[in-house]
Amino acid sequence: MPTTTPAHPDQAHRPDRDPHTPVGLPEGIDAAAEVARATAGGGEVAHYIAPLAAVDPSRFALVATELDGTEHHVGDVDEPFAIQSISKIFSLVLALRAADQEGFGVEDELWCRVGREPSGDPFNSLVQLERERGIPRNPMINAGAIVVDDVLLDHLDDPVAATRALLSELCGEEVGLDPEVLEAERGASHRNRSLAHLMADFGNLNHDLETVLDSYIGACAIRMTSRQLARAARFLANDGMDPVTGRQVLAAPLARRVNAVMLTCGTYDAAGEFAFSVGLPCKSGVAGAILAIAPDRLAACTWSPPLDGAGNSVAGRIALHELAERCGLSVF
Repeated sequence: MPTTTPAHPDQAHRPDRDPHTPVGLPEGIDAAAEVARATAGGGEVAHYIAPLAAVDPSRFALVATELDGTEHHVGDVDEPFAIQSISKIFSLVLALRAADQEGFGVEDELWCRVGREPSGDPFNSLVQLERERGIPRNPMINAGAIVVDDVLLDHLDDPVAATRALLSELCGEEVGLDPEVLEAERGASHRNRSLAHLMADFGNLNHDLETVLDSYIGACAIRMTSRQLARAARFLANDGMDPVTGRQVLAAPLARRVNAVMLTCGTYDAAGEFAFSVGLPCKSGVAGAILAIAPDRLAACTWSPPLDGAGNSVAGRIALHELAERCGLSVF
């Protein structure tokens, strides 16, 4: 059954309510889940990673966590899964923070090696990387995240441990790794290894290739729940400040840049459709989760394993569309 602790009165049941007037989050999240669950059959789970292929495709979760800590949720919000490419957000945050705080310069150290444009191609495209001489289009695709991990190795002894520590701090609970996913990805990373070799050949990797790939794969195997992910991402809805501790996780201008990259690049070659239909910065992962940011309001996470052709959760996109429409969350 859906559970919620309302932060404000729900006006949805007033008989004279304009249907275009946003409803409260309690009603909005229930209705969004009801609509979205019926669409999951239109996708397929990620078969190329064995543990992901074995997940029950009927699993579904949707949670929205407001800046004041109020949570609205429905479904399997406490069921853990490997966060996969959602880890790219937090790796980017660590890289931006390191370059900014240590005085290396974000532009000189990071953005000269990875772009900020939508790819328009699959998230693991080799063709685009070859054509653009080893410079990935953005940090939300696989090649771009590998470059971010290469940057992190300039600053951190163990980027995966640092990512886990950051996520644990932000969600208020210890998070770990999924050993089965970690092992499976190590044996199924031929395309990512090819991306790394190609970038190394163009001079865009500075560290040992296997060490960089271990960092990338390890971050993808971090295991969290949708509730934990929504909590962990609230700082991006709050100008980079953790609303629980008041700590500035990332400088406000850089936090806004992360949101911008999520909006334009976070759902791969479907980013335009997400901007059109959801209107929020989003980042997806092939385990079926999608994280969304409503600036100054909340962070939301949905999880439904069946994916569309671009690698995004079918029911997850519908859930976020319905939630944003019903509750008036779109940044537009």
